Amino acid sequence: MPGQEQEKPPATGSSAAAIEDDDEPDEWDKRIFSTGCADENMKMTDCYYEKKDWRACAKEANCQSLSAMLPSRRAFSAASRQLACRSFRPIQPSARLYSTETSTTSTTEEPAAKPASPPAAATPKYAKPAPRATKPAVAASTPASYSDVVYQAKNIAYEDAREDGDVTDPAAVDWTRSFYGISARPVTEKQFKALMQPVDEKDIEVKPDGVIYLPEIKYRRRLNEVFGPMGWGLIPKGEAVVGDSIVTREYALIVDGRFVSQAQGENSYFSAEQLPSAVEGCKSNALMRCCKDLGIASELWDPHFVRWFKKNHMEEVWVEHVTTKKKRVQWYRKGDVDVSYPYKVSK
Repeated sequence: MPGQEQEKPPATGSSAAAIEDDDEPDEWDKRIFSTGCADENMKMTDCYYEKKDWRACAKEANCQSLSAMLPSRRAFSAASRQLACRSFRPIQPSARLYSTETSTTSTTEEPAAKPASPPAAATPKYAKPAPRATKPAVAASTPASYSDVVYQAKNIAYEDAREDGDVTDPAAVDWTRSFYGISARPVTEKQFKALMQPVDEKDIEVKPDGVIYLPEIKYRRRLNEVFGPMGWGLIPKGEAVVGDSIVTREYALIVDGRFVSQAQGENSYFSAEQLPSAVEGCKSNALMRCCKDLGIASELWDPHFVRWFKKNHMEEVWVEHVTTKKKRVQWYRKGDVDVSYPYKVSK
């Protein structure tokens, strides 16, 4: 009848099965229950039936969630603080760790370990290194007294030279072409020792490019000691050849009226006013080369001696050109560095 509620007909078999299937949790319900949202929803529903106020229930739920989270955060912060403190703690030496450990398997008591000494203060990371031990300075080649710079003949070897009655008059020989008397007879034993006498280290000079040499006056003095003044001479074997910046001339060394050696002398010049000095320099250069055949200062051409002298008596110095500011390396004797213009010691 109208106005009365009609009862629903009982569900048939198929509809009843569908209702039962709807009551079972589906995939979405499983996700909700697995994340904990269902428990929170049930708590909110129970709270609403008691208090009838959604806002009060929401505040209560938030406070409970915060109280559950705070302990873990505190524990995490405490652990992080301990880890930070440990990171700044210095690592103890391994010997100290072993000395403080006690063995759990040993049956006999061992004497107590001595207290470890306090660790040494750590050196700063950027501490200035200790200065290296400096090598003792090599004595300068500058003489200390007047007797060191004055020449005194010590080996007079020409006094016992043998007389040769068959020597031809030197004036009758054309020395520009002749090689008269070459290898006719050797020098005496005393002359030989004087010629082969080792060169004094203090007499050796050093060029800026590292070449060592003996001043030409040293060769003249040695010849005077061995053969006597006027017992030897240099004969030009040709005219001077003048180039754009160099002069050359060939000379022959004559000793006791006999030919000894010949060599080409050379010297550089930069203007016409320097030409006479350049020609004289050719003579000195040729004399030095001729004396090689007599064995005078033969060490200067010995590679072993040159390397030894460079290692023990020479040093490299960086110099700078005053005007062009170009830098280069120059060689000097140890303890006797004297840089001349236009160069100065580079900083």
